[in-house]
Order: sequence, then structure tokens, then C-alpha cells
Amino acid sequence: MTFSIVARCPRTGHLGVAALTATAGVGKLLSHVRTGAGAVATQATHNPYLAYDGLPMLADGHSPREVLDTLLARDPGREVRQAGIVDAHGHAYAFTGAQTLPWSGQHVGEGFAAQGNRLAGPETLDAIVTAYQDNPDLDLVERLLSAIEAGEHNGGDRDGAGSATITVTGEEPYPLWDLRVDDHADPAAELRRLYGVFQEQMLPIVRGLPTRDDPMGPSARQVLDGGTAGA
Repeated sequence: MTFSIVARCPRTGHLGVAALTATAGVGKLLSHVRTGAGAVATQATHNPYLAYDGLPMLADGHSPREVLDTLLARDPGREVRQAGIVDAHGHAYAFTGAQTLPWSGQHVGEGFAAQGNRLAGPETLDAIVTAYQDNPDLDLVERLLSAIEAGEHNGGDRDGAGSATITVTGEEPYPLWDLRVDDHADPAAELRRLYGVFQEQMLPIVRGLPTRDDPMGPSARQVLDGGTAGA
């Protein structure tokens, strides 16, 4: 009931997940990102442990294929699972179980994996991949947003759309971008609107947070120096 893409930006090293589905709250179970480890999308009949157990394995140096092969080997429900993984080096892998709903499939490329189930057809996945690859100089969040829009405009989910999400991490463990549309008649369009709102209002706050190298952070420094900072 979902299409998604996991990706690593080769220019910045940022990691991200984006997805759209027919039901509500797609980001709550599907999207998992960990700075320094990788990104995982788990969908179809969800198994969040593919991410909860998989991300520490990526951090320990296991490849995406090793992670999925190991975890799915002990998952009795693997034939109804679908997952995509990219690690912090840009290695990617995806799996689609034999009993996921048609049309189901995946596309693994350099630094990304796109996957979908119960789609109108393979053209949806083709559009997602093309949109992601078309503008490599854009920030990762913009490439993921374009991929979601392209998937929705080229068939999308057979039962329509209800929710969408994008999560991107940078150098710090907290998200650089965390956009979620949990229930909307046009979640791709709403995701685009929220991207503009977040860029204007929330991104400066995130940029002002403490970092590992700067425990005070620019916002606190500004306040202590007599200025003001966002709430």
C-alpha cells in the first residue's frame, strides 16, 4: 500500500527516507534514519525490527544486503515484507517478498533504493527513480520531495493517497528535516506546502541547535550575547 525511497546524498552525506501511502500515518512505522548508520524503509506487512535491529548492524559495518538477509532469514513473515536500506557509504539493497500485493517491485541504484507495493504498475517506480536522479545538485530533501510527487502523479497507490513523509538527517543525530502528513486528501501537495513552511520557520531553529562540536549552539550564543532566538 506504499511507495518509498531511501537515499544518501553523495555531496553532503545526508541520509533520508520518503514515502507515500493510501492509509494514515505512513511515517510512524515506515521511516527510520540514523546518522552514521543508514536509512531503512519497512513496508507492505510491516516489520519495524528490520530497522530497529538493522540500523545497529549497519553502524557495526554490516552491508545492507547482509542486514536484510540476516534479519529476513529469521522472519517467518518475510514473504509479505518489503524493505529498502541504504548505509552511510551509499551502499543500497532492497527486498520484496513473493506474496506482497501486486504491482510490487524495487529499483536499487547508486546511493538509493526505491520500492513499492500495490501500485498501479512499474511506471510509478520508474517515475520515482527518474525524478530522484534528474537533479543531483539539489539538496536531498528536495530530491526526495520530487520523487514523491512524481510517484503520485504517475499512478501511485491503486487506492489513492492518504499520508506522506520525508525524514532527513545531517551530521547530528536529530533530524534536519522531519515532514509528516498523517491524513490528507492530497498528501503530496500538502508535503510540498509543509516543506515551504518548515524551510522558513523550522529550519533556522534546527540550524541553531547545539551540535557535538558546539555544545552551546548558535541560538543560545545569540541569546547570551544579547540577541534573540527562535522558540
